[in-house]
Amino acid sequence: MKISIKKLTFKSIIGILDFERKNKQKVIVNLSFEYDFKDDEFINYAEVSKLIKTKMKKEKYYLLEDAIKELSSLLYEKYNIRNLKLKISKPDILKDCIVSLSL
Repeated sequence: MKISIKKLTFKSIIGILDFERKNKQKVIVNLSFEYDFKDDEFINYAEVSKLIKTKMKKEKYYLLEDAIKELSSLLYEKYNIRNLKLKISKPDILKDCIVSLSL
């Protein structure tokens, strides 16, 4: 089975610039992964979404790289998944583009 979560959008402190440390900014997370579905073992996508939002809001990452690294480790530790694709975007940080980092 494959789960995809697209455009998970929330506000969080993330970045190294002074104004990024003071003001929450819009963040968009896209991810997908595969897992072996069994009748009594499934992955709750609502739980995954909440976990990502909670972790990012709590940690207030300085770098997208750190967020990607920690989130991917957390997902692999908590769930029996494979082929994780994870992308974090900051759509409002620059006026003329969307900045993203992918795993």
